[in-house]
Amino acid sequence: MSLFRTKPVESFLADAAGPGRQLKRTLNTWDLMIMGVAVSVGAGIFSVGARAAANFAGPAVTVSFVIAALTCAMAIMCYAEFATAIPVAGSAYVFSYATMGEFIAWIIGWNLILELFTAAAVIAKYWGIYLTEVFQFAGIHLSATIDLGPVTMSWGPLLIVALFTVLLVLGTKLSATVGNVFTVIKIAVVLFVIAAGLFYFNADNITPFVPEAVPSAGNGTADVLQQSLFSFATGAAPAQYGVAGVLAGAALVFFAFVGFDVVATSAEEVKNPNKTLPRGIFAGLALTTLLYIGVSFALTGMVSYKDLAAVENPTLATAFAAVGNDGAASIIAVGSLIGLTTVVMVLLMGLTRVVLAISRDGLLPHSLSKVSAKRGTPVRITVVCGILVALAAGFTRVDVLEEMINIGTLSAFVMVSLGILVLRRKRPDLKPAFRVPFGPVIPIVSALLCTYLMLNLAIETWMYFVVWLVIGVVIYFAYGRGHSRLNDEDVAENTASAEGGPELEDSSAASAR
Repeated sequence: MSLFRTKPVESFLADAAGPGRQLKRTLNTWDLMIMGVAVSVGAGIFSVGARAAANFAGPAVTVSFVIAALTCAMAIMCYAEFATAIPVAGSAYVFSYATMGEFIAWIIGWNLILELFTAAAVIAKYWGIYLTEVFQFAGIHLSATIDLGPVTMSWGPLLIVALFTVLLVLGTKLSATVGNVFTVIKIAVVLFVIAAGLFYFNADNITPFVPEAVPSAGNGTADVLQQSLFSFATGAAPAQYGVAGVLAGAALVFFAFVGFDVVATSAEEVKNPNKTLPRGIFAGLALTTLLYIGVSFALTGMVSYKDLAAVENPTLATAFAAVGNDGAASIIAVGSLIGLTTVVMVLLMGLTRVVLAISRDGLLPHSLSKVSAKRGTPVRITVVCGILVALAAGFTRVDVLEEMINIGTLSAFVMVSLGILVLRRKRPDLKPAFRVPFGPVIPIVSALLCTYLMLNLAIETWMYFVVWLVIGVVIYFAYGRGHSRLNDEDVAENTASAEGGPELEDSSAASAR
């Protein structure tokens, strides 16, 4: 059995239409646009820009956001072409399976699980922290944790994950409607914060726009582990600011855009995906980019990046406190709580859809892919994923793995970008509704940029990533390879026919059997 055997597009479509495993198409363009904003605009909009400005880019953090957004846009173009060609759940996992083979698809799927699981748990953890802050502003003092003997439990994450697990079980459209309401509210909060920040704008704070590079202030092994892999490999001394700092800032703020690959996982639940998917994804990306640039511009105009760097964990609240507006902190806390609420929901949905796609193919237990006939949702997977995320967020220090979210996303972006070139060569008969312009140029540039951003992540992140990959390889050879549905005779015949021989119609017929 080849590690690089591919699964034909027709087989994915047939599996998605299989009895008991078919999702309902209920989402429209508005739902997808709001979903993209919902997952990308959370508490990070009030903190990630501040950290990038303080530690890497200075006022040029707005350029870092533009670089990250353009990189994301190129990758998302590739996602859109794939999603309109293969409109099923699974996103980059499915796209890699159809083009580069089973082993690579498993690695990508495993990385997507890393991205979505870690992100959901980390965001749920922060949600619990912001919830107690909001209570404190209201004069109610609650501890974010409860001691259960030798174990410390964060109760907030358990609450939010349980709530959205139930909503996702009840139906995707219901969850999307709830998410839409929260997202509109948080957009209003972000716009208010931008307007309030610009009231304190001082042009001197954004001069020089790109600060001169200076040596990093850190020392010792910890500093080496926090150094980017690119700097370590090239022998460059750890440094802050300058052009390299702007690029390193782009790698950090890329966290703001990790949600858009999640939107592609909903392809199987979208009405008229050929038109709806591209419109929804790109509209959401454009709105998210404008919001982040607006916040970062207001932030660096309010206070000097040097003042932000003097604080251990700078946020937008830090900037408002520096200009004497302590009351804004309560608004930011409420905005963060509302923002994180929708992020948790969309990440949970994305995680369940990726696991659904993998289990349909037998690389994870096939029984997990059962879909409720009444609700049209994968109840088993949703409950299992919800429990695991809740346990990780409620009982571990999962927040230390925050950068793992970026590396999981970027690795998927690289493979999807390259996969477009393979798909076009192997299946010229497919006519997706959206096609990435300028031939192979954008997919290649996208892959290179995403790779470069990966290299700008810390060595420590790469160490954790390698451990995760090793675990994934062990699981694949111990379980996935032997249980793959490509081992079934009918699917194997379908694979042979799609890879050369009978016409497309014969392949489709084999898939339908």
